[in-house]
Amino acid sequence: MAQEPGTTDSAEAGRTSPDLEKAGRAQGKPIEAARAPIELSDLAALKALAQPRRQRMLQHLAVHGPATSATLARALGLNTGATSYHLRELARYGFVEETGAAGHGRERWWRAIPGDRRFPPRSRQSTEMRLVMDELNHHAYAADLELFEQLQRDAVDDPWADAFPYSRGTIRLTLPELQEFFEEYIALLNRYKRPEADTPADARTVLTRFFAFPTQTHATGDSTPDNGRGAETS
Repeated sequence: MAQEPGTTDSAEAGRTSPDLEKAGRAQGKPIEAARAPIELSDLAALKALAQPRRQRMLQHLAVHGPATSATLARALGLNTGATSYHLRELARYGFVEETGAAGHGRERWWRAIPGDRRFPPRSRQSTEMRLVMDELNHHAYAADLELFEQLQRDAVDDPWADAFPYSRGTIRLTLPELQEFFEEYIALLNRYKRPEADTPADARTVLTRFFAFPTQTHATGDSTPDNGRGAETS
């Protein structure tokens, strides 16, 4: 799975973890214009990240901002013991951290840590790592689609109801060009990132996803990318 400038991959580098970068912006945490990519090659860290409940928790932190283990438990239908354990495991591998904000009693608030996290290219993944990555991506794709459909259904009377742009298209590229294409996408996301203090009051957290893959055989001609809100051509 991938996560933006803070989590996405290049050509085959893989996707990145859960909206960590966006989460940082939503939580008002300062974000540098560009972060040096960090490759997640530790199998234990990848296994920790691939756990479905942790994926859901990270997505919640990305969409809604900092939360306590109790908040996450109520939102996701889990018990606080489970969410507390999963938060500790995510913190152990640098995916979340305590905000330091004071709560009631011993209440601890957690947030996702932003960063440009990438996965090793498929060619450098061991058999076990590939299995973990396949599971990670499977849950990520399903969660992304479910959230997109839910938000689209709920946005009927929302002024942002028309703001669900997506694009499907094809282009002919060499491998170096595809890698460059991806890095330009990451650079574009970074251009729009800013600290909470500089964010307009009417701004909303926008979840972005990048998904590109080469076909097995070359087509006989070029196809023009279909851009827009629901546009599609062949």
